[in-house]
Amino acid sequence: VIADQHGNVCHLFERDCSVQRRHQKLIEEAPSPNLPEDRRREICDAAVRMIRGAEYSNAGTVEFIVDSDDNFYFIEVNARIQVEHPVSEMITGVDLIKEQIRVAAGEQLSFEQQDLKCIGHSIECRINAENPDRNFQPSPGKIEKLFTPGGLGVRFDSHVYGGYTVPPYYDSMIGKLIVHRPTRDEAIATMRRALAEMQVEGIATTAPFHDLVLQHAEFVSGKHDTKFVEREFQS
Repeated sequence: VIADQHGNVCHLFERDCSVQRRHQKLIEEAPSPNLPEDRRREICDAAVRMIRGAEYSNAGTVEFIVDSDDNFYFIEVNARIQVEHPVSEMITGVDLIKEQIRVAAGEQLSFEQQDLKCIGHSIECRINAENPDRNFQPSPGKIEKLFTPGGLGVRFDSHVYGGYTVPPYYDSMIGKLIVHRPTRDEAIATMRRALAEMQVEGIATTAPFHDLVLQHAEFVSGKHDTKFVEREFQS
């Protein structure tokens, strides 16, 4: 959700963030698979009502959890831009950081709710400096070589470069790999190709693990839940 100081509040659709480990998100996608359109609309409307009632302005994320019967429950509000904002940007074409700056300057949002259309499907993989083969042990150190994938519908947001030293003191994420394609199946295929092309030498990363998740039948079907990683990949 993003709101300005003039009372305009818009939702940029709902994201599915259920692929996680120890409550830390690993893969995000938009829109979420297998969520009925009427329930998606109810969730978005509830988020807008909450933000409008709080008279909040800026970008923020209202988080809900959905059970197997499609009932949804409020969790929390993150009153900030979130790591997974690129997936919303990709399916709506809205630059959320630019809109944040506009709001901070006292300007109105550059769009209204009716202007927003959900186009295609987007997936984001958080590439962390961790070793999945060692129970996701942190892998700080110098990145000797870095090759990032590209091509149609591929985006990589990062601060690292070849020669950069990943410190052991902070969050282990070194980048976000995002794809946007017309369908979910195409997005999965493009992400797998991008992960295969990515080269990071000198440290271990979670890129190979993401590929395992993306080809798992439960993920492909869109029926995964918040315990998916612990259930399928950790003993």
